[in-house]
Amino acid sequence: MKKTLAIILSAVGVFAAAYAAQPGTNEDPLVTKSYLEQMTRFNVVEVPQGKSVYGTAGTEMILRQGECTIIGTQKGGVSDVTMGYDLADGITVQGNHLLIVPVNDGRGVKALTNCLIMIKGGYEIR
Repeated sequence: MKKTLAIILSAVGVFAAAYAAQPGTNEDPLVTKSYLEQMTRFNVVEVPQGKSVYGTAGTEMILRQGECTIIGTQKGGVSDVTMGYDLADGITVQGNHLLIVPVNDGRGVKALTNCLIMIKGGYEIR
């Protein structure tokens, strides 16, 4: 009797887990095509001199042309994963280095000249 009850409870658990993992629910929401495209490809963005690019958490940037500096916060700067350093506020960005914004707290880069930046992820230009 105990074996039968254990088997039934196990089967119910498997079916409940399968039902809970259905796509489109709060536990497993659907993602739009435009969101996937934004998050999986680099956009080449023209940033005018004096403007700043603020990234959301996980945004990747590569400076392709021009000169810019890091915008950091009191909690830190932007990760230069090419060199393996955290770049603090005001540090000059080297071209063709992959930068990653670690958290969504106002970090990014400021254009000292007109710049071309490849950006993957969420960002705002101000």
